[in-house]
Parts: sequence; C-alpha cells; structure tokens
Amino acid sequence: MKRNIAIIMGGYSSEYLISLKSGNVVYNTLDKAKYNAYRIHVFKDKWVFINDNNEEFPVDKNDFSVLVNATKITFDCVFNAIHGSPGEDGYMQAYFKLINLPQTSCNMYQAALTFNKRDLLATLKPYAIKTAKSYHLNLGDPIDANAIVDKVGLPCFVKANKAGSSFGVSKVYKKENLNAAIENSFKEDDEIIIEQFLDGVEVSIGVITYKGKTTVLPITEIVSENDFFDYAAKYEGKSQEITPARISKDYEEKAKKVAQHIYEVLGMTGFSRSEFIFMNDEPYFLEMNTVPGLTKESILPQQAAEAGISLAELFSNAIEEAL
Repeated sequence: MKRNIAIIMGGYSSEYLISLKSGNVVYNTLDKAKYNAYRIHVFKDKWVFINDNNEEFPVDKNDFSVLVNATKITFDCVFNAIHGSPGEDGYMQAYFKLINLPQTSCNMYQAALTFNKRDLLATLKPYAIKTAKSYHLNLGDPIDANAIVDKVGLPCFVKANKAGSSFGVSKVYKKENLNAAIENSFKEDDEIIIEQFLDGVEVSIGVITYKGKTTVLPITEIVSENDFFDYAAKYEGKSQEITPARISKDYEEKAKKVAQHIYEVLGMTGFSRSEFIFMNDEPYFLEMNTVPGLTKESILPQQAAEAGISLAELFSNAIEEAL
C-alpha cells in the first residue's frame, strides 16, 4: 500500500521562494510507485494543499488533514522542505510531535538550537569545537563600535542570528560601516551576531542518517566569485561548488570527524549541512543547516550524488527513517 506523503514548503521567512523550489523538486522526484505525494504550502495567512491544477484546499490544523471533494486525506509522513521559519526553527517539528505525525527533519530542540547561531556556538563550546570570535547584539542594545572591533577585528561579518541563505549578512571592512551593516541585519532578526573574518578554504559537509547510520557525505569546497558566499553566490551561479573538495586527505579526515562529532553530540537526525573554514590547518565551524537546499544544483544533493545516492534514494531514505 502506498504511503501518503505531505511535502511542506514555503514558510514565513525571506527564504520562501527557495523553499518552494526545493519542495517541488521533492514532489517531482519522489518514487510514485511507493508514495502518493501532496504539495502543502505553509504561509502565515494560509496552509493549503495545492493540486496539479493549482487548486487550493485548506489544511485542517487539528490533525493536518485535507478535505478534497468530500474525501478526507490524512498523511503517513511529512517531508519538511521549509527553509527558515517555521520549518527549520522547531515550530513545525513541535506541532507534528504533538499530533504524532512523523516528519523527516530533526526534532524540535535540535531545530531550534541549530537555527539560533549564538546558542549553537555556546552549546558546542564545551566540546572544543573551534569557532570564530563573536560579539552579540540584541535590538535596542547600545552599539559600541570600538568594543566590537576590539573583540572580532576587521574585516568582520555582521549576521542576523536566526536567518538563512545569507539574508541579513554583510562583510564590514571599516569601523564607520558597522552601523549600516547592523541595521541591515536587524531587518531580518532582533538578534545579531558579529564574527571574526576567517581567511581560509571554505567547505560544506553534509551529514545524514542513511539506512540507520550516521553518514558523512563527500565534502564540497566553496569558491565564491563575490566577497563571500552570499545569496548571489548560493543561488545565482556566482560561486563554484566543487565536490569532492580539493583538500588534502588530512584536511578531509579532520573536517569529516568534527562534522560527524557535532551531528552526534547534538543528537541530530535527518539532513544536516555544516559550514567550516580552515585556519591554521584546523576546521573552524560556522553554522549548521537542518533543512538544506534540495534542488539538483544544491550542495547536499551534489554530495549525495558523489556518494552514489540518487535524489530519489535520498528522499525515500529520509521518509523511511522518519517512519
């Protein structure tokens, strides 16, 4: 008997368009012999099932069911393709836990923690994970440019604390430009993190649960045409994403070891993609994404393909692990 799979996509953040693209790739890729796939758009003003004629049917939030032509459709599992809030920050995970519906991403606590860059770095500190020096600001805090520069140096990165796809991120070279960058980040979030610039090779490492085991995928090297791996570099072809990365065996082993360690220390399940920069021959951890891009061009699917895992296998495995 085929399983009913709800693919949630969209979301409440600036990443909603990217999420719709990822969700549609999942919808078009899922094995139709095994699954009945349903596209569910989740937005602030509506949760709706979208059929192939682009007709909308409201989702009953009491049990996450849909009524289509007097027939009630319920789901066996939810495939989470929402980047940003509420799919990557714990809210959807908590909701599905409450109604006892399996879903493909990590659990609520892990999602909330990894979505909050500041809290994640603080949690990993006792495990000797190397990270950049950072300075934290909340909306309304006094801004002391001298204290910031003394702590993290220049250039530095100013980032929205809870945002993805490089929204609300600026690279700052001069102290007098800090205020504008901070204002830009506060457009995305009421908490920001200002980090030391790490000058080195940047890599991205996917770690997933595959066939019941923690699996580290081949490493991707990020070479941005822009000043850093920003939105244009990620989504508009302004970067090279080289899989497998052109790094030494020693670098590869170090990076894979720390990526797996972080995944296991946090009690992760499902997909993850972590970013690192090598400095002084050591991988420095930047952040983790728990609902990474899922198009064929996205980094995690590239890595899976290099490991011999097709998109259909990657997505089917996520569902079977959740079930």
